[in-house]
Amino acid sequence: MATNAEIAARLLRDAAGFFRTVGEQNAPLKEHMDKNAQAFEVMAERVEADPLGEASFGQPPAEGAPED
Repeated sequence: MATNAEIAARLLRDAAGFFRTVGEQNAPLKEHMDKNAQAFEVMAERVEADPLGEASFGQPPAEGAPED
């Protein structure tokens, strides 16, 4: 059985795919949709790597943490 984190990551990746598809079909939105897709992919990776990790948006990364 899948964990909540695995399901969340899958949903985030599916949403990223949706944004990329919208961008491919609508050139004026492509850049914005690609940025949205990238954000969802980054969060999917974070959820998989550290499901209980805390977001540090707007704060310097913790010592030893990877920078995005």
